[in-house]
Amino acid sequence: MHTERAVAVGLLTQKDLDALGSKLSRVYHLQPDDDQFADLLAQLDAIEATPPKGK
Repeated sequence: MHTERAVAVGLLTQKDLDALGSKLSRVYHLQPDDDQFADLLAQLDAIEATPPKGK
């Protein structure tokens, strides 16, 4: 039986991470005033939404 791996991108607070514990396999810490953070948000804003299949 083949199961698909769920993939998600989220902007979480430290409190969120503490609540999730070790359930996340990868976490990348960004500082709000970091150029990487601004670049990440710009790239996410550029993604067009894909309607659900069958709609």
